[in-house]
Formats: sequence, C-alpha cells, structure tokens
Amino acid sequence: MSNRKFIHIAEEIERKIERCEYPPGSKLPTHRILAEELSTTPTTIAKAYKLLIERGYLDSFIGRGTFVRGTSRLENAIQAAKSSNEDTCFNFSILQPCLESNLTTLKTAYFQSAELFSTSIIGYTEHSGHESHREAGAKWMEKYGLEGTSKDNILLTNGAQHALSLLVDTFTKPGETILVEQLTYPGILAIASMSNRKVVGVELDEHGLCPKSLASAIDEYQATMVIAIPSHQNPTGISMPESRKKEIAQIINDKKIWLVEDDIYCFLDDEPIAPIANFAPEYTFYISALSKAISPAMRCGYLKAPDHLVTALNAHIRTNIWLASPINFIAATQLIESGQAFRLADHQRKIANERQKIVRDIFTGIDFTASGYHVWLPLPEHWQPDRFAMEAKNRNVIVTSGSYFRANNENVSHVRLSLMSINNEGRLREGLDIIQLLLNSDINSFFPN
Repeated sequence: MSNRKFIHIAEEIERKIERCEYPPGSKLPTHRILAEELSTTPTTIAKAYKLLIERGYLDSFIGRGTFVRGTSRLENAIQAAKSSNEDTCFNFSILQPCLESNLTTLKTAYFQSAELFSTSIIGYTEHSGHESHREAGAKWMEKYGLEGTSKDNILLTNGAQHALSLLVDTFTKPGETILVEQLTYPGILAIASMSNRKVVGVELDEHGLCPKSLASAIDEYQATMVIAIPSHQNPTGISMPESRKKEIAQIINDKKIWLVEDDIYCFLDDEPIAPIANFAPEYTFYISALSKAISPAMRCGYLKAPDHLVTALNAHIRTNIWLASPINFIAATQLIESGQAFRLADHQRKIANERQKIVRDIFTGIDFTASGYHVWLPLPEHWQPDRFAMEAKNRNVIVTSGSYFRANNENVSHVRLSLMSINNEGRLREGLDIIQLLLNSDINSFFPN
C-alpha cells in the first residue's frame, strides 16, 4: 500500500485541480513543504508530481517550480466551443470576427483566386512569398498607420502566431528572458514555455505598458525581447495613445532591445494611431494579420522587419516552412487590392461598436473594460474566475477565465468575454443576460461548504 501512496496523493491533487482549488497557472508547494504537510517523503511527492505531469495536469520548470498546466485547459475550453451547437451553447471564448457577415465575400475571393493560379504562383519562390503578396501586405499595414513599408522589408507568415514564434526562435536563446504585459495573450506564454524562454510580466496602467517598470525590468532581468499588444490589448482591452507609444519607443531605442509589436487589432481603432514601430524602426518587428478582420482560416500574417534583418528571417522561414501558402495570399491580395479587405474590417469594427453598446446596457453598475471584440469583466469578491467559468459552462455559456492570461501568477479577478463569436445578436443578448444573473448569484448555491 505504501508503494502506491504517491498515486493517492496524485489523485487528491488531481481532484483539487478539477475543483479549481489549484487554478490553472498556480504554483504548487515544493516537494519538501508538501511532504511535511502530508507526513510523507519528498521522494513520494516527486513521484506524485511526475505522474501528474505525465497525465497532462502539471508542468515543471527547473529553477521555477511546478505549476498547474493552463494551456491544455484553455484548449479544452476552445474545443468544447467548437464542438458545441450554437443553438444551445453561448460561446464567449474565442476572439474572432462575426464570420457570417464575411462568408460570401470570402467564398468569392477564393473562387476568383483560383483563376490566377499559375506554375509561377504555386511553385517555390526565392523570398518570403511573392512580390505582389508582400506589396499587398505593405498596403494593408500602411492603411493603419505603419510607415516605411516596402516589398523588401515585408515577410509573409502563416498567421500572427507563426510570426511570434519565428521571432522568438530567431532573436532569443533558450533560458533568456522575454518581457510581456503582466496580463497577456496565452499564445505568447505558450511559445515561451515550449521554447524554454523565461517570461516576466511588466506592470500595466490605463495606457498600457508602464515605461518606468519596463525600463527597470529590462535592466533587472537582462531581457533580450519585449512583446506588446498596443491596440485593444488581449485581455485588458487597453489601447496605447501615441504619447505612450513614443515613451516605449524611447526606452527601446535607449536600451537597444528587440520589440515585437503584435498589432493585429489596429483596424478596430476609429482613426489610425501611429504604431511604436514608427518611432523605433531599427529595433521593432511589427506584426499584422487578417485573422481578426476577415477569418482565422485565412492564415495570412504580415511581418515588417528592420531592413538589415530581413535576410536572417527569410533564412529561418525557408528552414522551417520554406514559404507561407501562396494560395491563401492570392485570395488575401485580391481582397486588399480591391479594397474589400478594408470594407470587411470596417464592417467588423461597426459590429464590435454596436455590441459594446449592448454590453453597457446589460452590465450596468459594473466598472468593466470594453474594447474592440471583447470585454474584461471584473467579478464580485465571492467569485473566483475559474469557478465562475466552470459554473457558466454548466449553463452552456463558455467564457475565458482571467487566470489564463497571467504572466507572473498574480491574482486575477476577471473573465474575458468575446462579443463576436456569436453571430446572432439576439443570442448574444441572451447569453449576456445569463452571465449577468450568474454574477449576482450566491456561490454557495453551487459550491456549498
């Protein structure tokens, strides 16, 4: 029986994880401390942790400790949303455009692009994509305020996530530190974890990254890269004004550190705001994409790099994927050159603005942040975000717990709501009403002591 004690300990930890007593991203006690609490040995605890790592519940990092795995739980939530019936499930978990309104135009674009197929277009090319496709990418980014673009400094990637991974792999080394916003897009955290890079979250205020905190963190952690989402930040919804972008650019220039500006939501601004890249062009990699404006299936990422680094990035792209699929970029170029891409983006912005008004009508008396496609919703003191998400799911409402966005394992008392993945406005209101009722519910009716 004693030989199996680690299995019983692992099962008890597993139950606590399922009950959200150990929420995603939380750090577990050290082997010694938990062994003392359970009157066993550190070796037994090590075996229990190892078993839970194998089962996919935990991640262990040398020098940092053992953590409840968050990524897999987020993937499970997304999978549930994808497999659910929209007639019975309210999916507030995925940031994407209202696809129904883009569907006809997208079908036409792909149908017309087939007529442009030729051996030169669908064959290999020397650079990161064909010249006309890179020119279209430059046009897309220029529309939203980026300066200094040309066919020679634009690279094509399989979406923004690929661009982020490419830059981390090319310009940082395993063990080095990357600075991010203290609450950030989980895809960034996943890239860092998979590639064995350390991540440190930098303080945010109402205008985005705090300049003083950023400068201090660069020095303290000897960071090699900063990754920031300047527009309609995921998850907080903060957008940097131009004045803050200039402050951040000044620090980047002074410290001579790489900045990755992930600006895929810039089209949601009522008027273009100059990106950080305009003020720190020698150190900034600027990322844009069509996934949020048109469709996640259109894996078209555009990456503007400092001129002297384009060759190195091209080499990495060729080594890993050779080139991003030209078929997607044929359709994307058609949409951009015809102006349809910009009209679709404008339409999505208008839908988002209308849905933000709906949220304000329903969530009266709550001081929440609403921006672009999503809402960063604070919870009453009696609700913990993972438990709230669990009970919402029991009511066929899928929301994203704020715990998934933590870079530093700080306490989070929010959930994120996507307003766009539910196509029908009536269904959107119905789902928001359920969330409103749940906010005011007594937690003890769901989780009795």
